[in-house]
Amino acid sequence: MVTEVLDLQVLNGHKTNYTRYRKTDIATSTVPLLADVSDSEADDVLFEIKGNRKAKQRMTASSSFVDRWLKCEQCCKPPELQERKVPLGQICGGDTFPKNEVKNTKYNLVTFVPKVLFEQFKVFINLYFLLVAITQLIPTLRVTYVYTSWAPLIFVLFITMCREAYDDVKRRLRDKEVNRAVYRKLTPSGPVKITADKIKVGDLIYIEKDQRVPADVVLVRTTEKTGSCFIRTDQLDGETDWKLRLGVGTTQKLASDDDVLRCGPSVYAEKPQRDIHSFIGNFYSALPSPTEEPLNIENTMWANTVVANGTALGAVIYTGRETRSSMNTNDPPSKVGHTDYEINNLTKLLFLLTIALSTSLVILKGTTTLWYRYFVRFIVLFSYIIPINLRVNLDLSKIWYSICIHKDKDIEGTVVRNTTIPEELGRISYLLSDKTGTLTQNEMVFKKLHLGTVSFGSDTFDDVATHLKNEYESVPSKQTSKVRKTLAHRVKESVKALAICHNVTPSGEDEESTSVGLTNPGINVEDSVMEKVQYQASSPDEIALVEWTEEVNLTLVYRDRTKMKLRTPIGEFEEFEILMIFPFTSESKRMGIIVRDVKTQEITFYMKGADIVMTNIVQYNDWLEEECDNMAREGLRTLVVAKKVLSHDQFVEFERRYSEAKLSINDRATQMRNAQLTIEGEMQLLCVTGVEDKLQLDIRTTLELLANAGIKVWMLTGDKLETATNIAVSSRLVSRMTPIYQFKPVKTRTEAHNELNNFRKHSKDALVILGNSLEVCLEHYEAEFIELAMMSPAVVVCRCSPTQKAAIVHLIKKHSRKPVAAIGDGGNDVSMIQAADVGVGIVGKEGKQASLAADYSISQFKNVGKLFLWHGRNSYKRCASLSQFIIHRGLIISIMQAIFSAVFYFVSISLYQGYLLIGYTTFFTMCPVFLLVLDVDVESHTAMMYPELYKELQKGRVLSFKTFFMWILISIYQGAAIMYLAILLFKEDFVHVIAITFTVLIVTELLMVVATVRTWHWLMAVAQIFSLGAYFLTLVFLPQYFDPAFITSKDFLIKFIALTAASCVPLFVMKYIRKKFAPPIYARLQQG
Repeated sequence: MVTEVLDLQVLNGHKTNYTRYRKTDIATSTVPLLADVSDSEADDVLFEIKGNRKAKQRMTASSSFVDRWLKCEQCCKPPELQERKVPLGQICGGDTFPKNEVKNTKYNLVTFVPKVLFEQFKVFINLYFLLVAITQLIPTLRVTYVYTSWAPLIFVLFITMCREAYDDVKRRLRDKEVNRAVYRKLTPSGPVKITADKIKVGDLIYIEKDQRVPADVVLVRTTEKTGSCFIRTDQLDGETDWKLRLGVGTTQKLASDDDVLRCGPSVYAEKPQRDIHSFIGNFYSALPSPTEEPLNIENTMWANTVVANGTALGAVIYTGRETRSSMNTNDPPSKVGHTDYEINNLTKLLFLLTIALSTSLVILKGTTTLWYRYFVRFIVLFSYIIPINLRVNLDLSKIWYSICIHKDKDIEGTVVRNTTIPEELGRISYLLSDKTGTLTQNEMVFKKLHLGTVSFGSDTFDDVATHLKNEYESVPSKQTSKVRKTLAHRVKESVKALAICHNVTPSGEDEESTSVGLTNPGINVEDSVMEKVQYQASSPDEIALVEWTEEVNLTLVYRDRTKMKLRTPIGEFEEFEILMIFPFTSESKRMGIIVRDVKTQEITFYMKGADIVMTNIVQYNDWLEEECDNMAREGLRTLVVAKKVLSHDQFVEFERRYSEAKLSINDRATQMRNAQLTIEGEMQLLCVTGVEDKLQLDIRTTLELLANAGIKVWMLTGDKLETATNIAVSSRLVSRMTPIYQFKPVKTRTEAHNELNNFRKHSKDALVILGNSLEVCLEHYEAEFIELAMMSPAVVVCRCSPTQKAAIVHLIKKHSRKPVAAIGDGGNDVSMIQAADVGVGIVGKEGKQASLAADYSISQFKNVGKLFLWHGRNSYKRCASLSQFIIHRGLIISIMQAIFSAVFYFVSISLYQGYLLIGYTTFFTMCPVFLLVLDVDVESHTAMMYPELYKELQKGRVLSFKTFFMWILISIYQGAAIMYLAILLFKEDFVHVIAITFTVLIVTELLMVVATVRTWHWLMAVAQIFSLGAYFLTLVFLPQYFDPAFITSKDFLIKFIALTAASCVPLFVMKYIRKKFAPPIYARLQQG
């Protein structure tokens, strides 16, 4: 009791309390109060302490042991993540920071075999066969040759080890390539070469163009005079656009790289975080005078990004497992298909059948003191009931299905990233889809500009260009009407705002340059006016806006971190100094920029964002909300644009507040937001823009195909309700004949209850609901809402967050218990894709993040049709057929064994020995049975033409308890027919019972394959010939099993035919009758 109390206190970290207990409580004969020690127990402890002088010594020894244990635990425990101040160019931290090595291997030479064996024997089937094989090492339990039990098990383990070793060697080679990459390190004696795994925190590393960033670094300097550098982040966040990064201003101004070390630099960095889109830090330098400069995400380059231009000098702040890349690298969730669960349940039934059969024979044999020995021997004899090679065959078949998907030219570009669940594609009931980039192309086209009193569309954009040109050509003395002048001026201000307020960077045709004049600042922009300009940006919406301003002749021709230039319709140039930029975030839903006109010195704050936030920022108006709703109903994505002219004093005051907030270490983001709010009020509303996102190719026919196949499609989007509803209708997600029920916004439980009652009356309508309302319903009425929603033909959830998307997937899986698929193209869809039974990613404009996280990657949404209806259907039907046939193959030989034992007074001797037992499931039947993976019931065009064929699979009747028990009955009939008829017909030649029954058994299995095949492949015929040839060779080379004279006799041939006919013909007749009078759907289509 004493030791338990003490250990509890010390392990909870209360060592001081423990010491007080030893020295004080014993002296005063009191016991500290513990929640789990009763009064009587406390008295016992007190009595023991008083009555035994050695108690104190035992307590001391216990304390010493616990202290040592805690120290050991502390040493083994990885160091906690911590913020840091890093002196640059010096060795810092010692072993405090992790090594900068990439290690993705699972094993080493010592742990490979133990780990693989542990993982394999966690599986029930493998453990079962291990125990069976071990029993054959005991002479009294042995029923056959030892190798007949060990060989199959060793073969399965060998295949698994080879696969694991191959995968791990590939991982090791990839790690070695990354770790041995050579970089240059800046030292006081000059640059020296260093490999990536030797890089430490505080090192200054040169990173060349197209070179991988080896660790998380702060961009200290770049060869670009502007101090800017572009990086590619597709291996980090999946986005294909280039990101602009900025060097530290203090060091960028220095004359040479060596001066960086002389200025006594150091960097404060927050503790390592998972968030790749934010960073809080400060840069300090001691010489020539102490300076402090705030650092943010624009000053960083995370590990595994790639420098796109110039050469960068980076200061290492995080290494190894503390890099953003490593912290965001999680093993994808291991997905197990519904079919695997069903097969696992069938395996459990087979195990119970084995136990029941063994128990029955032991009971029938009679009471004996050695009953347990006979029980184990019968278990071994009937071990073939549970086929050990079932898992191997299924795994190999799934690899083949994945190869078929990858090689299909009709869905070119499809990549299979998870080969364990192809059969799940054939039984999907719900498909949850993103909107932008999934149902649409994420290819934005500028469609409408609304100024409040006048609207311009695609057919009137020429008028915008005319107004813009006239306004730039106008002079103060020019006589124009007031209305005309006001309209032209408003057009000019709106278009100029769109041309300035963005994060777009222009680039020329030359691949070696990243923008006109950026890589070569000496270039003359005016000399490049005729060069075709291309744009880089993180958002296709921004590119669409800037491309449109170019169409109306106000062109962005140059931009760096401090200025931008526009070419006007009259060929002149306007230059603006960039003072501050406020990037777009999912939280703020807006972006802003403060610029100073170089010519007029006017300071202007431009902002654009979603109407939901801009409504409270702009001055009062009576048209914004209405026009935004009108555009949304047209399926357009809207942005509200506003501006505010700032005086010099206003800007200086704001800059002071904002700079203080940027230097703050604690809660920097909140302080920066609060500072920004001080200038956001009462902004002048300029215009509302409408951008159209084109629908995916053949989206309407694909969605109709899925609907006819019985797959319900839900659209989960962060867009507005009106826009989402329009896209749902135009894409035929909601058919034109289906009414739409818009779930009213609810905030309380009562409102949710009333609205659910209203929706119950319209449960056959398509449902459109806001994310906030969904949250309220799920909080109070989860089961009721999901039940009603699953009855709806289509569901659209608007203003839906990534977390809500994943939650909806889990809820459908939980309440429907049916396979759910999810498809998306962006990083915000990853959680939904990984939560689904089958995740499909589209390689789109938002990058590859969703594609890399998905089980299947496709290039277009229309490919989902063939992926599900053809490949998924085939995979599921083939898996079901293959698994049930392998089970039948094991059952029939076990039934024959049971009859043999029963006939011969329940003897526990194997009917077939050695080579025959192994050859039965390998040489003689393996190839024909496995090649059922090539079987198809209909052609691909038929499956696509009749999607109803897919609907029958959703009921799970292809592999069910009904079909399982049908195969058990078939096995019992065939095994009994072969064994009993063999005994009856060969009474005089019973010594040859092994030869006759084994021959009939092999031929029966091959004929059953013939009966199962629906479409022959030439490889199937080759496999049949090979199996028969292997068996005939056995007759020649294994005379100890077969008597050549007996096998070649006429009597044997006649009786062999009779036995084979008895075991197969009745089944063939039943199958013909069923196909004739109750044919399956695919058979009716073939007949038609």
